[in-house]
Amino acid sequence: MNQSTLNGRKIAVLATDGFEQSELTEPKRLLEQAGAQVTVIAPGDSAQITGWNLKNWGDKVKVDQPLSQANADAFDALVLPGGVMNPDKLRQIPEAVAFVRAFSKSSKPIAAICHGPWTLIDAGLVKGRKLTSWPSLRKDLENAGAQWVDEEVVADGQFITSRKPDDIPAFTSAVIEALAA
Repeated sequence: MNQSTLNGRKIAVLATDGFEQSELTEPKRLLEQAGAQVTVIAPGDSAQITGWNLKNWGDKVKVDQPLSQANADAFDALVLPGGVMNPDKLRQIPEAVAFVRAFSKSSKPIAAICHGPWTLIDAGLVKGRKLTSWPSLRKDLENAGAQWVDEEVVADGQFITSRKPDDIPAFTSAVIEALAA
């Protein structure tokens, strides 16, 4: 992909403290490299959120826009990074779940990696979908009506899912492909 593939495209990344470091920073870097404008959105009014890097707290990432001011209509796609803490917190915030649902209603791409699909479950979006995730979410997704598969990246309609940090290149390529179409 060249540096102008996604020129003019705006991508929201919804996250909070405890996101898996590489699952936010690497897709963000690759999407920006392809020309997209990536906006980090977080609940609350903090100027930064803190990542989780393998087994310890990681780097802080600048929050570009608080969730209370974010509108799904302003974006072309949504990325949901994983990490255990991040989606577990987001799925309990009604505004975060509503933000995810707004992307679904407008049929815009929603990309979730690792534990990110937890938020999709709470948004009521997984029934009848073929998805992947970190293996520990398999039963949660199946119980919510999804067909879970163990694949590097799965694209089903507007949903793009991946399992883990090693899948980030394929995950990001699938997002770029969906937006370049």
